[in-house]
Amino acid sequence: MNDDELLITSQTSGAMISFSPLLKATYKERAEKLKDEFVDVLSEVPELSKPHIVETIRKLGLSNVFHTEIMDALDSIVSNLNANNVDFEEDILDTSLSFRLLRQHGYHASEDMFINFIGEMDLRKGEAGSKSDFRGILELFEATRLALDGEEVMEKVKTFSYQYLTDNFLDMDINLAKQVAYASENPCHRKVLWFDVRHQIHTYELEDNKNLILLELAKLNFNIVQDMHLEDLKQMSRWWKNLGLIENMSFTRDRLVESFLWTVGVACEPQHALLRKCLTKVVTFVLVLDDAYDIYGSLEELECFTRTVDRWDYEEVDQLPECMKICFQALVTTTNEIAKDIQKDKCWNNNDVSPFLKTGWADFCKALLLEAWWDKKRCIPSLEDYLSSAWITSSGPLLSLVALLCTTDGKPEELYEKWEDNQDLIYYTSLVIRLLNDQGTSAAELERGDAHSSILCYMEEASVTEAIAREHMKDIIDSAWSKINMELLNAKTEQQTFVNLVINTARVCHFIYQKGDGFSVQDGDTKKKIKRLLIEPIKL
Repeated sequence: MNDDELLITSQTSGAMISFSPLLKATYKERAEKLKDEFVDVLSEVPELSKPHIVETIRKLGLSNVFHTEIMDALDSIVSNLNANNVDFEEDILDTSLSFRLLRQHGYHASEDMFINFIGEMDLRKGEAGSKSDFRGILELFEATRLALDGEEVMEKVKTFSYQYLTDNFLDMDINLAKQVAYASENPCHRKVLWFDVRHQIHTYELEDNKNLILLELAKLNFNIVQDMHLEDLKQMSRWWKNLGLIENMSFTRDRLVESFLWTVGVACEPQHALLRKCLTKVVTFVLVLDDAYDIYGSLEELECFTRTVDRWDYEEVDQLPECMKICFQALVTTTNEIAKDIQKDKCWNNNDVSPFLKTGWADFCKALLLEAWWDKKRCIPSLEDYLSSAWITSSGPLLSLVALLCTTDGKPEELYEKWEDNQDLIYYTSLVIRLLNDQGTSAAELERGDAHSSILCYMEEASVTEAIAREHMKDIIDSAWSKINMELLNAKTEQQTFVNLVINTARVCHFIYQKGDGFSVQDGDTKKKIKRLLIEPIKL
């Protein structure tokens, strides 16, 4: 076992399996054959079944494999809806699923799809439901998570569906009850599909009406993509080891594997290898800098470090502690590596993208400094003041910037305009990241002596309990998601890839922080997810 494998397995407690080149080629050849066979199957799918087959493809992690076929199916659903060829209102499950899928893919599905159902809601209140009723109302509840601000029909539907599921919870079978409980906290629109793909493949395998072609393809595709991710991780472990930063900064978290898992959640697809590489580097430095500002540096040292990053020079570097000197040098080296890799990939030989990255790091450090000042001066800001800084320290803007640089198809001179055009999307996803982080890490950070969170700020400002403050943050998160939904619908076709990657940064955080701090605490769900997603292939 080489050094890279030792580093990875020491953090995951897993035995790594690497496929031979011949086996990889065999898998890919078989996967292509199965794809062609299933495309023929798709051509025979009835109109009413199209939403369900699209959802199955997505759950099995095959969206990238059948992207064209999915979009064709959604186009067909829209055409039939517009022509009134299909009466979806007869089945609330079909209606709700179609609505959710269309909006998730940027189609302007109208809330009017549910108007006919509004009149039935009063009749259904208090009545016992069947298993099919429960599943339909659950899908209806999931659809409401795609609502926009000001949609009155969606608000009524959300209220009804939540109440109906709550009232009938004890009458459901155990599996359905688990789905309802999970959906209330983790709706499918806010989930990372790839993080759930192994479970979905296992569940699909147990179904009586499964398609064996699709099942085999899902297993093969998972193993092929997993092997690619594992090779990426080995490369990142070499970079991290050679950087030598962690040996000189003992106070910071060593979370390379967790950082890489985070990037897989944002961009699991094979074509995003460069983005995963760049994001892993950024996320690891975000953690290092966050720890430096939260628990290591004095205010004077942090002010000096912030000026150094802002100017991007070494004028004051000798005034810093040795570990912070090394940190700045490593940040400069890594930022230059990221810029060169992007420029090489885009063939932007005469265009330097490092100024974008330098500005991103400077903004990040300035916001960290403000939060450090509040903490060291024992000042609790208002929630508004806190969030005006915290959305930046969430690292959302930095991560979105890297996603834009790695995925844009335009000319480099168009980057600034594209960046400005997406500021609302970046703000609201960053806000979600910060509030989810605070929900998951507030207790741990207070125990470590870190800076204040949104929860503490609101508790002090409104004189409320921690429980009430947490509920208020959930309300802000829900409101932010309605804004994100609007940005998704307003995105142009050529922006969809970038927009979905940015939204994925928020989705990953719903997983990372759903049961606490998935970065600071290495036990539990995150560690299991690492082994199942990155280490252990599916048996064929």
